[in-house]
Order: sequence, then C-alpha cells, then structure tokens
Amino acid sequence: MKVAVGNDHRGLAVKQRVIGLLAELGHEIHDLGATGPAGVDYPDYAIPVGEEVGTGKADRGILICATGHGMCIAANKVPGVRASNCRDEVDAELSRRHNDSNVICIAADLLGEEQIERMIRSWLATDFEGGRHTRRTEKVVAYEKARMKPPCD
Repeated sequence: MKVAVGNDHRGLAVKQRVIGLLAELGHEIHDLGATGPAGVDYPDYAIPVGEEVGTGKADRGILICATGHGMCIAANKVPGVRASNCRDEVDAELSRRHNDSNVICIAADLLGEEQIERMIRSWLATDFEGGRHTRRTEKVVAYEKARMKPPCD
C-alpha cells in the first residue's frame, strides 16, 4: 500500500517512528512532512497529503501534529479525503470499518508511542465494512461532488 505521510514541527519525532513502522510492514512511503524543528503551518502539509490520497496517488495518508485537529480540519477540505482524528486502536478501526477513512490524524503531544503503533496497525489492517455504511459514505461523496469544484491544474 502507498502511504503519504505529513507532519508539522510538533509531529516530527512521531513521524520518524511512523515511517519506520510503515517500512517494517512493507508499505511504500511518500514523506511530505516537515524535516526540521522550525515552526511551520499544518495546512502546508495536510493539504498535499490530502491531494495525494484524494487523487489516488496514495492509498492512505497519515498526518501528525500536536493534537491532530488542525491536520484533520485541513485534510477534510480536499475532495475525496475522509480524515479521522483517532485516539486509540478501536477508534482507528471503526473509522475504517464504518466511515472508510483514508487519512488518519495523530496527536503527537497526547498519545504514547505504543498507542500510536497499535492505532496505525489497526487502521492499516482494517477494511471498509460496506453494507449500511456504504449508503452513508455515498451521501457524503454526493454532497462533495455537488458542492466542490475540482482543483485547477
């Protein structure tokens, strides 16, 4: 699976561990995140990761900032993105099974290393359940298509 990864300055250390985990699991990684500790703006990383996922260049995306909130808000502005800010592996699993999330947002300042690893493993291993959830996700996609203009080249 191709996974786009992005982070701001607060998520740098966590990103490095996440990339190690993704490599260990055999995923193709596209690192679009900040590379140093200087303060940066989360939309500058969330939007490119969202575009990779929304256009199908990446299968999934992982975004990391202090709380996960800013990244999640920014990524969800990109057509085709269903980003979820998750706090544990059950939350991550349900975001995939019920909501078909394709981007997970991680709170670097609030979650421990082991918790983050369990969450990512769960999220990557879980498929969309479909069934009654398909009807719901299709409503979101229909709204998005009706209201959002495609990006300009």
